[in-house]
Amino acid sequence: MTVDLVDRICKSLPGAVWEDEQDGAIPSWKIGGKMFACLGHLRDGVSVKTASVEDATLLIDMGIARKAKYFHPSWVRISLDLPEAELQNRIEVSYQIVLGSFSKKKQAQLTNS
Repeated sequence: MTVDLVDRICKSLPGAVWEDEQDGAIPSWKIGGKMFACLGHLRDGVSVKTASVEDATLLIDMGIARKAKYFHPSWVRISLDLPEAELQNRIEVSYQIVLGSFSKKKQAQLTNS
């Protein structure tokens, strides 16, 4: 897996926006200003949000992910060596969780722009 694959997956999601290291920001993909995938400065993996701390712990225990340093415990770090389908699934789940935090009206605005 490569950073290019992560970018292709994220770019395909409606309303997703890449934010590079502007004003000290961490390189990440966002929807509505909220991060759903973070490559970080080293670009050695991608951090994604899970539905809960328990889900994150389960993924870590299964060896699919590791703790995402400096993030809330519901976030995990996924290796770019993960199979493509699993990587895509984790990114899409994170995107859906973040998108779901907006009102239905805002979701429609974000995904139809």
